[in-house]
Amino acid sequence: MNIRFYNAKILTMNGDMPVFDGELWTEDSRIIYVGDGSNLDEYYKRTGRSAIIWGREIDCKGNLIMPGFKNCHTHSAMTFLRSHADDLPLQDWLNNQVFPYEAKLSPEDICEFTRIAILEYLTGGITGIMEMYLTPESIAKCCLEMGMRVTQVGGVNNFSQSPELIDKWMEELNGKNDLTSFSVGFHAEYTCSLELLKKIADISHKYRSPVFTHIQETKSETDGCIERYGKTPVALFNDLGMFDYGGAGYHLVWTNDEDRRIMKEKHVSVVTNPGSNSKLASGIAPITEYLNDGIPVAIGTDGPASNNCLDMFREMFLVTALAKLKTNDAAAVPATEVLKMATYNGAHVMCTPDADCLAEGKLADIIMIDMNQPNMQPVWNIENNIVYSGSKSDIMMTMIAGVIRYDTFDGFQRFNVGKEVSDIYRDCDSIRKRIFNL
Repeated sequence: MNIRFYNAKILTMNGDMPVFDGELWTEDSRIIYVGDGSNLDEYYKRTGRSAIIWGREIDCKGNLIMPGFKNCHTHSAMTFLRSHADDLPLQDWLNNQVFPYEAKLSPEDICEFTRIAILEYLTGGITGIMEMYLTPESIAKCCLEMGMRVTQVGGVNNFSQSPELIDKWMEELNGKNDLTSFSVGFHAEYTCSLELLKKIADISHKYRSPVFTHIQETKSETDGCIERYGKTPVALFNDLGMFDYGGAGYHLVWTNDEDRRIMKEKHVSVVTNPGSNSKLASGIAPITEYLNDGIPVAIGTDGPASNNCLDMFREMFLVTALAKLKTNDAAAVPATEVLKMATYNGAHVMCTPDADCLAEGKLADIIMIDMNQPNMQPVWNIENNIVYSGSKSDIMMTMIAGVIRYDTFDGFQRFNVGKEVSDIYRDCDSIRKRIFNL
């Protein structure tokens, strides 16, 4: 469908281009025009297009169009554990409250609980997720059915998944459609034997694939690796050749100068998860150091059991607020940098560079923000408003691959996800009661 958005404020995230008044056109899954409308004669001449028949024209009424947020680390199906076991340290939480119940989940269960998370992503302007969980086939099916863009990564460890499965999923879950893909990954150093880590490194070399994993989330994790191997996880993975094709680390709270040197040299990005790290008392990531060292930073929510909210607005605020506290510098990590993390950088970490900004030929992964909400007024600086006072309630529309999956245009929430929301809630509650013997 051809869709025309007009009378909009537009934040492209394309370089340093400022917010401007204009319009944006989409054709099927791509953007075909972004501009102020003053150059349309040149556009038609350059593209060879004639008059376009619109399937829909949307008057934005001065509201903001921008790229959707990219949630670069999550475990979506853990919605089934949301608020089940809070206020516990990481290892206790994992070993006693997470792993035993995850073992009871079927692939179909995981698909259904992922649906709840996708609804939440859509209401918060998230157009792409980087997912790590147990059954990639069922998750890919769920995301495709609901229209969510997803890059999955392996979560292999000593007791779940295997290198053979990672190899299989690399072959079977890539190249099938434009919404779902798969990359090499594993859970963490402390849940993987050295032999297993070497096998994962071999697979990354086979596919020339970046590698994604939890790294140095806690001080105890970091210290434990030093006791076992005489080096930090970052250094260990580098020595194993794990980063020969780049990748990203989730959390990366406890790094030193040498870790950061390796990360920069090997093009390892940071996916910071400030909400989860705060709730689990894991620490505050050295975001300022990463930026000063030229290491790209993206943002993730982590899963809905450790966060518990899949809200990128909250994460964006925490990224900058915690960095200011850590450095005692109110100027640390400005809003423009945070927005870049949540959009442009996130798209590149997800290996979906065509979704990084609003420009001709890019993917139509777009959100609309209500500028008439009181928290968005007055408009001194739109970027600052989004990061410092923005809210999920400001999201008016979420479009993925040219399809509007969520909107509030008439004042009511409307989802276009292939299944009734009430049915999703009912089915998930039934599974929850079975898992917990309620």
